[in-house]
Amino acid sequence: MQITTINGIKVHYSVEGPENGFPVVFSNSLGTDFRVWDALLPHLPEGLRFIRYDKRGHGLSEAPDAPYFMGDLVKDAAALMDFLGVTDALFIRLSIGGMIAQGLAAERPDLVRAMVLSDTAAKIGNEQIWAERVAAVRKGGIAALTEPTLQRWFSKGFHADRQDELAGWRHMLSRTPSEGYIGCSQAIAETDLYDSTSRLTLPTLAIVGSEDGSTPPDVVRETADLIAGCQFHVIRKAGHLPCVEQPRQMAALIAAFIKENGLG
Repeated sequence: MQITTINGIKVHYSVEGPENGFPVVFSNSLGTDFRVWDALLPHLPEGLRFIRYDKRGHGLSEAPDAPYFMGDLVKDAAALMDFLGVTDALFIRLSIGGMIAQGLAAERPDLVRAMVLSDTAAKIGNEQIWAERVAAVRKGGIAALTEPTLQRWFSKGFHADRQDELAGWRHMLSRTPSEGYIGCSQAIAETDLYDSTSRLTLPTLAIVGSEDGSTPPDVVRETADLIAGCQFHVIRKAGHLPCVEQPRQMAALIAAFIKENGLG
C-alpha cells in the first residue's frame, strides 16, 4: 500500500512497471476506486509505467468535508505527479477523471503529453441534476443512488450475464464515503471546460461505450470535436465503464494510439 500526503490529505496511489517506462497516469470515475482499471492493464503494451491513484473522497484516500472544486482535484493530480517526479505522461482518464485531465492539460501542459478521455465531457449534466443527487445522498446515503447509477454504468448484457461482477461494483459504489461523492458531484456541477478544452492541441483519443447512460456517445463526441485532431471511437456492448466491460477492445484502441503518436 502506497500513501502520501498531498495538499493536506492522505492519497492512496500505486506505481507499477519499470522505472524508466513511459508514464501512464490513470484517474477513476465518480464512485469507484483505482481498481476500475484492473481488467485493462494486462492488455496494454509492455514496458509502460502505470500510475493509479484514488482521488480525494474515494477508495483509500481521505475524504475531507465537501464542497470540493475541480481546481482541488486538478491540483491533487499535479501534486502527486510532482511528488513522483513524473512529467510528459499519457493520461487515461474516466468520467470525472477526464475532466481532471482536461483541466490539468490546460494548466500544467508540462505534465500531459497526450490524453485518452473515456466516457467524459467538457461539461457533464447540469447544476440541477447534481443538486438532486447531492440531496439524495445527504438524505439516504449512497444507497439512494446505487441502482440508478449501476443502470447508467453497465450495458444490458452486463446486467443480464455478469451478476457476480455486478455485485462487486455495487459494493464498491456503496462504500464510497458520502462526503467524497458529494464533494466530487459538486465539483462536476460547477465545471465548464469548453473554452479551455477548445484550446488544447495535444494528441487525444476519446472513447465511449455505446450504452453509456451517464455521458452518451453524442456528448463525448461533442467534447472530442473541441480538440483539434482528436480521434473518437465507440465501443459496442459497453456502458459508462468500457475498461470493465470491454477491456480488450479499449486496450487495442489505446495501444494503436500509443504507437501512432510515438509514446512509450
